[in-house]
Amino acid sequence: MLETRAIIVQVEGQYALVQASQANGCEQCKGKGCGAGKLSQLFCSKPRQFQADNPINAGVGDEVVVSVAEGAILRGIGLVYLLPLLLLVMGAMLGSAWAGQSPEQHDGYAAAGALLGLAAGFIAVKWISLRQAKNHIQPCIARSWREEQGE
Repeated sequence: MLETRAIIVQVEGQYALVQASQANGCEQCKGKGCGAGKLSQLFCSKPRQFQADNPINAGVGDEVVVSVAEGAILRGIGLVYLLPLLLLVMGAMLGSAWAGQSPEQHDGYAAAGALLGLAAGFIAVKWISLRQAKNHIQPCIARSWREEQGE
């Protein structure tokens, strides 16, 4: 499980809107490790907020540990980036093949096919994400930060 500290900003039923702590990478980042925490500070200047399941019924202002399954991040990246890109390339190839023997039409058909493939990719991503909404991609509040510290 991948985990990060966060503060609860808002509670709505079984979900909580949490704000992740800035630049809290792995334990190596706190010492003399890879420096990914510094890189995230450079590109992520605004605090990150996201929705998480709240099975421990934590309240607004509580500091908690939010976790997500390790494979969920990679699956999400593959779905959002790779699927539309793959369909874009396939659409361009199909459009070029449909152009026939006329060389002056290949570019137009390829561009139209690429756009249709990209649109189909975005529609497929939306459809798949709606079907898998509760399938291990949703972050979950694992425990209170105070419990972890032994307070």
